Amino acid sequence: MNTLHKNTFQFDYFSDNFIAFEKDFYKYANINIPLAFLTDDILENMISTKNNYFRVNAKNCKDNLDHYFIFRKNLVKENKSIILFQYVGHKSQTELKNL
Repeated sequence: MNTLHKNTFQFDYFSDNFIAFEKDFYKYANINIPLAFLTDDILENMISTKNNYFRVNAKNCKDNLDHYFIFRKNLVKENKSIILFQYVGHKSQTELKNL
């Protein structure tokens, strides 16, 4: 992620919704890399694809299902050049098929 993106796009790290994201991520993901080392890559993926979610594929999940982690983009009131990604929730492959 380039410096401009690091200063513009951020997770809402110090919030209850980010703590909920961490709990959900570790509940489903079977990845040996701590989430703290993945956040820049996750943000870069959502920015480049213009999606408000990212997917952990079935191969990397404890239950062998794809899992989607969904975020809402919000502007920071104090600094309109910063966009915060706030965690909304999680859906599994099965839940998406039932929509």
